[in-house]
Amino acid sequence: MQPGKKISLIFDMKDMPIVPRHSGRIRTSLRSLLDRDYFRQLAKYSLPIMTQQVIVSLLNMVGVVMVGQKGEAAVAAVGLSGQVSFLLSLILFGVGSGSAMFTAQLWGRKDVSQLRKVLSLSLMLALGVSLIFFLLSLVFPAFIIGIFSRDPEVIRLGGAYLGVFAWSFPFFAITYIFSLILRSTTNVRLPMFVSIGALGFNTVLTYGLIFGRLGLPGLGIQGAAVAVVISRILECSGLLLLIYGQHLPVAATLRELFSFDFSFISTVLKPVLPVVLNEFLWSMAVTVYSVVYARMGTGSIAAINMISTIDNLTFSVLGGIGFATSIMVGNQIGAGKEEEAYRIAARSLFMGATTGLLLGGIALLGADHILALYKVSPVVLQDAETTLLVFGASLWLRATNSIMVVGVLRSGGDTRFCLIIDGFIIWLVGVPAMMIGAFVFRIPVYWVYMLTLTDEATKCVVSLPRFVSRKWIHNLARTVSAEHIPAA
Repeated sequence: MQPGKKISLIFDMKDMPIVPRHSGRIRTSLRSLLDRDYFRQLAKYSLPIMTQQVIVSLLNMVGVVMVGQKGEAAVAAVGLSGQVSFLLSLILFGVGSGSAMFTAQLWGRKDVSQLRKVLSLSLMLALGVSLIFFLLSLVFPAFIIGIFSRDPEVIRLGGAYLGVFAWSFPFFAITYIFSLILRSTTNVRLPMFVSIGALGFNTVLTYGLIFGRLGLPGLGIQGAAVAVVISRILECSGLLLLIYGQHLPVAATLRELFSFDFSFISTVLKPVLPVVLNEFLWSMAVTVYSVVYARMGTGSIAAINMISTIDNLTFSVLGGIGFATSIMVGNQIGAGKEEEAYRIAARSLFMGATTGLLLGGIALLGADHILALYKVSPVVLQDAETTLLVFGASLWLRATNSIMVVGVLRSGGDTRFCLIIDGFIIWLVGVPAMMIGAFVFRIPVYWVYMLTLTDEATKCVVSLPRFVSRKWIHNLARTVSAEHIPAA
């Protein structure tokens, strides 16, 4: 950092007048906090993403509640099958968000040619990963569920569900990558409309196929898997038709899809692979969490799955802030406006922590009404309620870390540091702590859940100095721009 540069975690105070008792500093800080242009941009990008994710989470919650009418084993079976999809989605997120670092900055430079090359490379990586998950889930569904649970009924139900559910993976991969790259070009509404439409259709179809309504056969929880596959196919097809029908920047031709060379692949993968490894390590750690909860008993994993629906809903809002931040920060860095990128990032971190506090309180207030929808035993319900107290109290910390990693550091190209704080610390701190709690001290599930938060506290302490240093800001667009790498 340049000598004499004044630093603020939230605002740039370089023009702040020196006045007694810091009154000038307070007024300037408040003006910076209420910067209208920042909030207009944040609302423009975050509200469609929030709307999409909130509606998706609500509809997913409805689906879980419908499955929950079939009992605890059904909830656990579908939840554990969802862990496979969760692991896949996190790896795809690593590929997509890693690529979006480039595409957001390239869009800031209006370099569509290189943007499409990055898109096509990420599509190939995503499809390759999804096909691996598809084949493993198709051939070894019961074995995979058996990794998580020892309950024979859960394994039977979950294996049958996963064998059908897996057919949605390749379509999900295509949709996921196109949506993330499309957002990085500031087009956040199209993915929202397509996703909401597909999930709405999925909810209706799930209802009909689980309970045998609307003239459809009653397939139980298998019906939910069939509904997902059909919805994913329609979602993918609809998104591609709209992208190519409107000739959007991500509408790459077949020639462009295969136009990159080894030099380009090497340049892009160098910062992207740490993101993929980061998400893989983090997702595997979260998978270990699920295994530990499941091994603690069907009641424990059922309680955690009940909380996860609320978790997904609250992070839908926080994810909107994170994605919007990554777009704004990436675009500013690509345009060469690094100080503006820093100011945007600082404001978003403040917003994330504040929003986390608010949502944590709301989640606690509405918890009883949500958890009452499940037909589970009183013991499971009590465990879920206590776990929710821990969740609500810690949400601000998780919100800050999420925006720091995804919205700030990663959008600045600081992927190796993100790998350390997000991929390694969870294995060094969170996983050992929760396993000791579960298997050595055999404490209740809510205390085990609290131990996983030791990772979040460590991550926050380590990442804040990195943010203030500005060492996370890297202009990746220059490395793949047409000025440096000629188009094929």
